[in-house]
Amino acid sequence: MGNYGLEHVWVQGDFVTRFILIFLIGMSIASWGVMIVKGISNRRLTRLGATAQKKFWAARSVEAGIEALGNASDNPFRKLAEAAREANEQKDQPLVDNGSENGEWVAYCVRNALDEQIAHLQNGLAVLASIGSTSPFVGLFGTVWGIYHALVAIGASGQASLDQVAGPVGEALVMTAVGLFVAIPAVLGYNYIARGNRAVAHKLMRFSHQLRVFYVTGSKASKTEGVKSLVANQPAQQKVAAANA
Repeated sequence: MGNYGLEHVWVQGDFVTRFILIFLIGMSIASWGVMIVKGISNRRLTRLGATAQKKFWAARSVEAGIEALGNASDNPFRKLAEAAREANEQKDQPLVDNGSENGEWVAYCVRNALDEQIAHLQNGLAVLASIGSTSPFVGLFGTVWGIYHALVAIGASGQASLDQVAGPVGEALVMTAVGLFVAIPAVLGYNYIARGNRAVAHKLMRFSHQLRVFYVTGSKASKTEGVKSLVANQPAQQKVAAANA
């Protein structure tokens, strides 16, 4: 079995084979890194969403609610709350003429902040999609290169003996296996991260709707209004679906 392992591929392969193997290993490391980072991030954002619903709306003031969300610079719920507060402070300025009396300026600013945060959720998905779709073909190229070596060995020896063919063919099969080993986790990770992103995006859209209702009416959105937010945020939902397609 020594002729069919990664050690044999590295020792017997030429610079092309070694480059393909290193490239596939690099793709695997990149995909696992993205999956681990995004998986931890989504779990953290889910906890932050629960905190936003409990602590922010239980605070005595907007400032206290923003402080309750924490000081992390990458907290999307804090950024939405800050965007709503700043928009509310700007709506009476002379240059702002967007129907601020009925909260259109606040809704506009919060919607922009929401779009930015949803776009930020998609970071890393392009890497997983690219690795999942291209690594099988990179492994297939290594397979073709190994078969080519087998044919060259057969032509040089003048006979198709097992000794001449086993090594290069084993090299080809290992490269195919490595390509699939890289692609399958990347595809599964992409689907897992995309599902987590949709859950976080839903919490962000609900929180942004509650902020708009609060600054327009002065009270927190009710459950019925929360259902209406799904219609109000339909463009944002379509963006999430398009990004995850």
